[in-house]
Amino acid sequence: MILYPAIDLKDGQAVRLLRGEMEKATVFNDDPAAQARAFVAAGCDWLHLVDLNGAFAGQPVNAAAVEAILEACDVPAQLGGGIRDMKTIETWLDKGLARVILGTVAVENPDLVREAARAFPGQVAVGIDARGGKVATKGWAEETDVDATDLARSFEDAGVAAIIYTDINRDGAMQGPNVEATAALARAVSIPVIASGGVSSIDDLIALRDCGAPLNGAISGRALYDGAIDLQQALATLRG
Repeated sequence: MILYPAIDLKDGQAVRLLRGEMEKATVFNDDPAAQARAFVAAGCDWLHLVDLNGAFAGQPVNAAAVEAILEACDVPAQLGGGIRDMKTIETWLDKGLARVILGTVAVENPDLVREAARAFPGQVAVGIDARGGKVATKGWAEETDVDATDLARSFEDAGVAAIIYTDINRDGAMQGPNVEATAALARAVSIPVIASGGVSSIDDLIALRDCGAPLNGAISGRALYDGAIDLQQALATLRG
């Protein structure tokens, strides 16, 4: 199981939100590229990047910070937030991103997800962010009545590389991930699933790894910044 260190970008800084609320942002590093280098030096295999401003704006906002990270690091990176048309997808992949994450458009324009997955095999993931099992969009600001599992199943034949499933109520709260819901989603589809939200200890990572469902990986942010998870130790544990 891959551990994806998260770098959430707001106003050019690496931050963490509490349950997706922009006004509850804690700045952890004002040099995101330096933060990325630190994660890579600890041995991570991937980076998970989020353009928080972009998610609300519907277009890239923290492009300069993302580009600096891509220039600074030689591990693959995936990015979500504000990616809602083919031109933006193509631009980011041309800049060296390994994978784009489509969230809001997965609900509002699923045909775009299918088109992108065909055009860029292995480079398009779907981000499913849910409160109480229902999908939220536009930086989690808008609730929908779309069921997370139903949305995941709708892309079963689309060729997407992964589904990143976030339990919003757990995100940044350091209360542990929703293992049960994540495992249930992973069992419901054949698409690789990455767990996100609430991963706050190595025990949480082990619980996800051993949940009985084939999880591709887990994303952690605040716990790495706070020191609740030692990245090198976590990587060694997961690699077993």
